[in-house]
Amino acid sequence: MEFRRLGRSGLSVSEISYGNWITHGSQVEEEQAHACVRAALDSGITTFDTADVYANTKAEEVLGRALAGQRRESLEIFTKVYWPTGPGGPNDKGLGRKHIMESANASLRRLKTDYVDLYQAHRFDSSVPLEETMLAFADLVRAGKVLYIGVSEWKADQISRGAALARELKVPFVSNQPQYSMLWRVIESQVVPTCEREGMSQIVWSPIAQGVLTGKYLPGQAPPAGSRATDEQGKNFIARLMRDDVLERVQQLKPIAEDVGLSMAQLAIAWVLQNPNVASAIIGATRPEQVTENVKAAGVRLDAEVLDRIDKVLDGIVQDDPRLGG
Repeated sequence: MEFRRLGRSGLSVSEISYGNWITHGSQVEEEQAHACVRAALDSGITTFDTADVYANTKAEEVLGRALAGQRRESLEIFTKVYWPTGPGGPNDKGLGRKHIMESANASLRRLKTDYVDLYQAHRFDSSVPLEETMLAFADLVRAGKVLYIGVSEWKADQISRGAALARELKVPFVSNQPQYSMLWRVIESQVVPTCEREGMSQIVWSPIAQGVLTGKYLPGQAPPAGSRATDEQGKNFIARLMRDDVLERVQQLKPIAEDVGLSMAQLAIAWVLQNPNVASAIIGATRPEQVTENVKAAGVRLDAEVLDRIDKVLDGIVQDDPRLGG
């Protein structure tokens, strides 16, 4: 495993991080979830990402139990706030002070820790004054419950506004967590330059495009039983990629992966890590062996010729419109 600094902060994170969106507390039984976390630890992963909304708080609980007994100082634990997790009351969602404070305390209880290394605003909340949101985050840092703050799926202008307030409060943003893959590059033109200017890194999710970039989905054929495309939650996110024109192009990436000695998934993860603004790529897993295989993308360097071949194969199907982000 290799490590990168998160933005201009002093926090180092593993190039590959483990996330439990969709899997823990819903798609994967607890014993299997614990086995995946053990595989991540054994593979050198130290960075673990979750959110209170995943499986309606159950994912945090599972991760807390799975990490019990580990040396806390050797881990970086990330979580998020924004989406509703309670019975749906008026203060059960968003980035108002009440919801942020109550959500942070609840996340700490579920994760069985006194602090999280990174607390992220899961989306931008235009219904709440940004000053209120940023002051609540700053107070959590000063209380020692949060070490660093970041955002997830904010647009470039939102990042700029939030980062300015964060600097004033002496708790600068260190990261953004966007979707990013060979097929989904909407952050490249605006978000990445903004984050570079603000001293923030990307912690990217879905680097293998919900499994599409593994090549397991074949054009003209039904998705394999038990795959993300058949999962009630996952299929909504993957539907826009389950087109024959996309799947046909993905199959053309196989010779490239073979030439560089990587699996399709490893190639996809290594590709996002070529972007110097990416600090870590989040992988999920339903089986421990998936973790063991995918972490082999850490430290891989793809030369310019390989990157050019990938671009030529995917020309015309890549999504890069910045309006699609957030």
